[in-house]
Amino acid sequence: MSVEIREIAPVKRELKKYVQFGIDHYAGNPYYVPPLVTDDVNTLSPGVNPAFDFCEAKSFMAYRNGKPVGRITGIINNLVNRRTGENSVRFAFVDFIDDDEVVDALFDAVERWGKEKGMTSIVGPLGFTDMDHEGMLVDGFEEVGTMATIYNYPYYPRHMDRLGFGKDVDWVEFRIDVPDSVPEKYQRIADLVKRRNNLKVKKYTSRKKIKQEYGQALFELINEAYDKLYGYSPLTPRQIQYYIDIYLGIINLDLVTVVTDADDKLVAIGISIQSFSEALQKSRGKLFPLGWIHLLKALRGKSDTVDLLLIAVKPEYQNKGVNALLFADLIPYYNKYGFKHAESNPELEENSKVQDQWSYFDTRQHRRRRSFRKEL
Repeated sequence: MSVEIREIAPVKRELKKYVQFGIDHYAGNPYYVPPLVTDDVNTLSPGVNPAFDFCEAKSFMAYRNGKPVGRITGIINNLVNRRTGENSVRFAFVDFIDDDEVVDALFDAVERWGKEKGMTSIVGPLGFTDMDHEGMLVDGFEEVGTMATIYNYPYYPRHMDRLGFGKDVDWVEFRIDVPDSVPEKYQRIADLVKRRNNLKVKKYTSRKKIKQEYGQALFELINEAYDKLYGYSPLTPRQIQYYIDIYLGIINLDLVTVVTDADDKLVAIGISIQSFSEALQKSRGKLFPLGWIHLLKALRGKSDTVDLLLIAVKPEYQNKGVNALLFADLIPYYNKYGFKHAESNPELEENSKVQDQWSYFDTRQHRRRRSFRKEL
């Protein structure tokens, strides 16, 4: 049967069906971690996601005989295109059955739209900004994912090759064994870095206070620290406020470490979060009727894994061992909550300086994901 492509209206009812297809597509897969449906709907909603201030997007679904068989979203990030001098359309939220006709029709829809908008290349999977999921899994298909990453079936990269896409960049991920205590050499480095640079380590017990004192500064630091990274889209003031409310509203503050200079100016921050992978699998991406119970248990630390959600160090302090200060503080809290493993989440393949920090621990590089590119 021929494939029909339908454009998805950016309204809640249609977007919920679009997001639900992605979850149903992996039904029974033990490695897939679904998103919360409401989160993805909000990301795709122009009235909610402030990235639409500088992005355009169109979503498409493929149908055969009236049944959904694939989906894809095209995104034009005008801010990044201006910064890089490129005219690229991104693709995201891509899922499909293993069928050439379906895959061809989905990518053709995005490529046609991109050309109409004057784009000369297509790249992805990339979201609206770096705060969204990015990178197609190319290795590690039998590893349970995290809430911050994409899972896809092994046949996906084969279709990218068939369509003429090439590698743009790779990210690698590590599973790190949490030690029973801070390694002695690591602690010595942390103490030396702290003393030599006159730095302070801060902990908070009040979300309100950390928002007031460092909420804005945190995301401004991210803009500084990540500015030169691949495809980075600087966060605007509206986005910063949006993410302050999202992230600082749910995290366990024991798992957040702030490093400042002598004048209390933010130098570095490490945000980790207990793994939600199992809870999201059990909830199937829904809070109701019972999904919230699984998420609440995860919030209370009922997991043996912690996700390293975000680490940012001010550029002038990078390569000075500040990361050791963060983890020397965090490891005792990981022990307190019974975490045995940590997930690094994606790190750019060539970012050896970030990966060197894991040399003090027992690690396993267990996943690899890729951004693909093709000229139009």
